[in-house]
Amino acid sequence: MISRAILLALGQLGDARFRAVLLRGLGLTAGLLLAFLLALFWGVGALVGDTLRLPLIGEVGWVDSVASWSALLLGIVLSSFMMVPVASAFTSLFLEQVAQAVEDEHYPGLPAARPVPFADALRDTLGFLGLLLVANLGAFILALIFPPFAPIIFWAVNGFLLGREYFQIAAMRRVGRVEARALRDRHRMSIWVAGVVMAIPLTVPLLNLIVPVIGAAVFTHLFHLLPGAPSGRPSRDRAR
Repeated sequence: MISRAILLALGQLGDARFRAVLLRGLGLTAGLLLAFLLALFWGVGALVGDTLRLPLIGEVGWVDSVASWSALLLGIVLSSFMMVPVASAFTSLFLEQVAQAVEDEHYPGLPAARPVPFADALRDTLGFLGLLLVANLGAFILALIFPPFAPIIFWAVNGFLLGREYFQIAAMRRVGRVEARALRDRHRMSIWVAGVVMAIPLTVPLLNLIVPVIGAAVFTHLFHLLPGAPSGRPSRDRAR
């Protein structure tokens, strides 16, 4: 079931709506990270001040420039680690469009889905971002303690989070938030395994940026392929 969902999602990767969601998520992420770097650069400079009096040296006027550029370099390094979770969170704002594209292509007989209010989507996105950052910080600490298991820790943690979030997005459009959570709990192992498969490409630069879009498509298929889903097998299979 998981492999079928992945193959169906990959087969639709050229869909224009998939690309639109990816570009919006990356655009918002780039804008946020740029604002963060500029605020860090100017903020550190303003905090240090134009001049600084050092023992034995006296008053110097270049410390603020050194501090600002050092902070900028540190911010760039931090941004390289933050880009994937931030892009994932921002892209999740628009993942409902990916789910709709999947259903239009493979499940055309479904009734209209329940739209998720933007305020709810934004709240879920911010919560997901916070959870991603905290969980990945914890995973980073565990990886330092158990270096040989670092990839497994990363995949397990992010697989759990991706599966939890993206399945919830796909399911609550059809059955509501409460039933989606109950359905997620009943199939937690399958969802976790699918999430781990989605988490593995997160370690591959550039490829990791399209994981949210593919993940949303995969979990939309997974929801519809589960026993008792509101639709049967994909329409192409039914045609065969």
